[in-house]
Amino acid sequence: MATNTRSNGNGKKRKMSAKQRKAKQRRRVLLFAIELIALVVLLGAIVGVNMIQKMEKIQINEDDIIVNEHVEQNETMKGYRNIALFGVDSRKGKLGKGQRTDTIMIASINMDTCEVKLVSVYRDSYLNLGNDKYNKANSAYANGGPEQALNMLNQNLDMDIKEYMTVGFDALIETIDALGGIQIDVAENEIDHLNNYQRSMFVENEGDPLNENIVRVTSPGLQTLNGLQATAYCRIRYVGDDYGRTERQRKVLMACLEKAKQSSPTKLVEILNSVVENVQTNLDITEMASILKDVASYQVVAQDGMPFEGYRGSGTIGTKGSCVVPLDLEENVILLHEYLFDETDYVPSAQVKEYSEKIKSDTAGYNIR
Repeated sequence: MATNTRSNGNGKKRKMSAKQRKAKQRRRVLLFAIELIALVVLLGAIVGVNMIQKMEKIQINEDDIIVNEHVEQNETMKGYRNIALFGVDSRKGKLGKGQRTDTIMIASINMDTCEVKLVSVYRDSYLNLGNDKYNKANSAYANGGPEQALNMLNQNLDMDIKEYMTVGFDALIETIDALGGIQIDVAENEIDHLNNYQRSMFVENEGDPLNENIVRVTSPGLQTLNGLQATAYCRIRYVGDDYGRTERQRKVLMACLEKAKQSSPTKLVEILNSVVENVQTNLDITEMASILKDVASYQVVAQDGMPFEGYRGSGTIGTKGSCVVPLDLEENVILLHEYLFDETDYVPSAQVKEYSEKIKSDTAGYNIR
């Protein structure tokens, strides 16, 4: 049997594991935060870097971002640029501390090959929040903003991430409306939940519970959804739990990308204008330009979710509620470094090993399946 290999950017060939081959073959569709960021970057490349100045630029103190010594000494990661992407449960530009992250994702760019690998961290993952308190991963951003969310990722996953971008609901709604809606095949058991989420999002935005100025979905089947409908569809959690929810997000964003490919440059400029004001980042114009200049060369070669399938469970953890549990955080981190950096012999830090044992201890008395 032939063995698949790939270059690590230095001419050296590495064997691909079965898991890596499977991940590449599946080519999973992105969650909504990374798709919106990718769309923003793509449009920025079309209309020029000056448009990116509309993004909310946030200064964070990099001295507050923790990267442990074990990671800093890892030579394998040196050729990669890692950016955290957050999608927050918010509208009207509320993108900072106090908002829970519906989507948490890492984009890892091989700077030699321009290959991009994406991994989502499930928002309900039971992890150290970056302050030695354990809870759902989406609590980190709510408690301490992007700084704490970055620390949560770095400390639990042995990563070195100092850059981030955050997107709110309005960016998705406005993008889909600007595209003229998208085609989605809505199932019968999704209709009521879709309309309920529409209603709750409209009331939150308009502040008038008596005025349900929404366009209800009334029948199943393939149909055009507007921005509010499609975003509500993304939020459904009661059909197929959170894993079903992410599948719906993928359907929506694949439809967005397909529709964007059919749009004129003028239309894409309009979309960019509406989206960028709902994005917060600590990347400056020079850094954005460094990404944009090579955007045509970027290729997404793999996408996955973490904790990884086969190494995660779910259950109610006391007052923390329903959580996704990394059954062995140490093993998940080994798989993550193999997945992102083709590092087949990675040894997790003592810190990760400590967190792994703590998670096992905290969840041992619960029904995790």
